[in-house]
Amino acid sequence: MACEQDDSIQAAIAGEIRLLDREVRSSAVLMGELMDPEFTEIGASGRLWDRISLITSISQDPDPSEAPIAVSDMAGRLLAPGIVHLTYVSDHNGRRVRRSSIWRHSEQGWRLYFHQGTLSAH
Repeated sequence: MACEQDDSIQAAIAGEIRLLDREVRSSAVLMGELMDPEFTEIGASGRLWDRISLITSISQDPDPSEAPIAVSDMAGRLLAPGIVHLTYVSDHNGRRVRRSSIWRHSEQGWRLYFHQGTLSAH
């Protein structure tokens, strides 16, 4: 069980890190491969996003000179077989956000099912 748990958590972390990558964020196709068809997000602004809206918003206006998103305090927990919960802090140009993601395994592999961000001064 511990090996399966570790493998699941590592797969979810790898997916999360890929979604933060500039190349992936500039491609609707690559983002779509990592996001569950039923994906929803509550953004740091409080806005509720669906999969199509978020992919369109992020991928249509990439800025190649934009600073990368820094990640710290990444932690994961296997909630049930095929369901992983990740928490971490992102820092993008001084904007710190505490993040929570739920990843779900399906026939297509690990995909982001739910995400929430909360602005943080710490």
